[in-house]
Amino acid sequence: MKISKQSRRDAKQLFQVCLVGGQLDETRVRQAVTQVIEKKPRGYIGTLTHLQRLVKLDLERRTARVESAVELSPETKSGVQASLTRKYGQNINLMFSVKPDLIGGLRVQVGSDVFDGSVKARLNDLKASFQT
Repeated sequence: MKISKQSRRDAKQLFQVCLVGGQLDETRVRQAVTQVIEKKPRGYIGTLTHLQRLVKLDLERRTARVESAVELSPETKSGVQASLTRKYGQNINLMFSVKPDLIGGLRVQVGSDVFDGSVKARLNDLKASFQT
C-alpha cells in the first residue's frame, strides 16, 4: 500500500506527540490511535500504518539482543549492560540468549546496528578471504 506524503507527515506529528521526555509513551500512542480511528480523517489508514512502523522502529532501537555461545556470568552481563547503556542511553532493554552455533564470543544487535565478535563470524570472514 502506497502511503501519501500527507499521511507520513501526520504520522510523524502523531509520533512526536506520543513522546514524553524523548521516550515513547504507550498510553499516548493508544489515545492517538483511538482518536484517529474515531475521527477517520482522509488517509487515516495510511497514517496509522506509518505510525505503526515508526513505533516498531523506536522499539527496535531500544531493544538489544545479546547472543553468546554459552550462558554469560552475571559480571559479564552487567558489563555488557553498562557498555550498551553508555552507547544507547538508559532506556535500553536487554535480551540475553544462548546460541551454541556461535562457537564463542558475542553477537549484539540493537536496531539495525550489529556487533558480531563471534568465532563463527571470524571463521566465515577467513573462509571468504581464501575464496577471493
